[in-house]
Amino acid sequence: MNLYLAAQDPTLADFGKDPWWLVLIKIVFAFVFGLLATLLGVWFERRVVGYMQVRPGPNQVGPFGLLQTLADGLKMAFKEDILPRTADKVVYFFAPTISVICAVTALSVVPFGPKVSIFGHWTPLQVTDVSVAVLVLLACSSMGIYGIVLGGWASGSTYPLLGGLRSSAQMISYEVAMGLSIVAVFMTAGTMSTSGIVAQQAHGTHLNLFGADVQAPGWYAILLLPSFIIFFIATVGETNRAPFDLPEAESELVAGFMTEYSSLKFALFMLSEYVSMVTMSAVTTTLFLGGWRAPAPITTFWAGANSGWWPMLWFFGKVLILVFVFVWLRGTLPRLRYDQFMRFGWKVLLPINLIWILVLAGLRSIEDWQTEDRIVATSIGAGVLLLATLFWPSRKKEPKPSLQEQVNSRPHGSFPLPPMDLQVPPSPRTRRVVAEREPANVGSDSREV
Repeated sequence: MNLYLAAQDPTLADFGKDPWWLVLIKIVFAFVFGLLATLLGVWFERRVVGYMQVRPGPNQVGPFGLLQTLADGLKMAFKEDILPRTADKVVYFFAPTISVICAVTALSVVPFGPKVSIFGHWTPLQVTDVSVAVLVLLACSSMGIYGIVLGGWASGSTYPLLGGLRSSAQMISYEVAMGLSIVAVFMTAGTMSTSGIVAQQAHGTHLNLFGADVQAPGWYAILLLPSFIIFFIATVGETNRAPFDLPEAESELVAGFMTEYSSLKFALFMLSEYVSMVTMSAVTTTLFLGGWRAPAPITTFWAGANSGWWPMLWFFGKVLILVFVFVWLRGTLPRLRYDQFMRFGWKVLLPINLIWILVLAGLRSIEDWQTEDRIVATSIGAGVLLLATLFWPSRKKEPKPSLQEQVNSRPHGSFPLPPMDLQVPPSPRTRRVVAEREPANVGSDSREV
């Protein structure tokens, strides 16, 4: 492999021309990256959470405990595999594999770097790319829900079924918010191709504010900050990570949809969760953090930072930072209640996303107007939004009736109520027994023993 090559952005025309063995190498690389990143991610999470809780974490198997995750996986794979008597054997077996396959497949359209030369063939560091690659990512994320739903249903038990239902409701709810947050990226980049979105973030965006040309940042995480925040919150809910790990709320549903799973099948469900975490970190890096391109401070003094194989280092570094944020959230935030979680997704994230898309579409539509017209249109829009926020009708809570009013409103013939002052009169029998009790005769010469 040639290790020194100039940076070159891939286009859609560069895909579909590789020999079969090169395509196979790319597929194996994406698969191995997902598995290794998962193994290291579990170790990384246990070490970081241990540091936050002032304890060492895994440190016995291998250097720095790096082989602890591998040892746990092997031990789990060789445990006894228990099959419930009422389970659907075929669906019960394929449900974990569906979750893993969907999580790994999403890495096929994620760009790891620019065009490089591998054994004399110029090829992008990406398995494939299409004009609607981001929709492929959303499709893989949506298909992963089937593995959880089928796993809960095929177990033939009540608790897994309830866990699968609430998990599917959670993932579908946050899938809507995640999909809407990507609309802003489409509108700004003008393409749904992942390699094209990375290329659009290569240079800063020119904005004309009040007649002056302003050089805006190229990363959509800064340029489209509301979409980035909503997208990352939605990915945390989509991957069932804390504080949104409601499907695995042991205090409520034993272990959620995977209650009846054991041995290798349980390991596959756990693997799919961590693969999804790494995959969504890679997708977030591609859509909002410039993909494989180096940050601005590095490119200012190193012209070859985006050349050759160096971009893979920047890409993996960004993914690692996002994985750390996932772990950080788990170590600091408590789990939300289910009603709070669903209300946050539908009544907070969704309206904010719709309003932000409307504002962005309005700003994009007046880009070609004169400066004075843009100022007037922006001022009118901001005023309308401010007035709508101030005078939006709020639902006032009805005053809670007093205790006496609640008692008076009870229908005739209701059950008797206990004393409202919580003072229970003494029993007549108790008074009679106390009165009949003989007084104790204590002599003057009595002494304590």
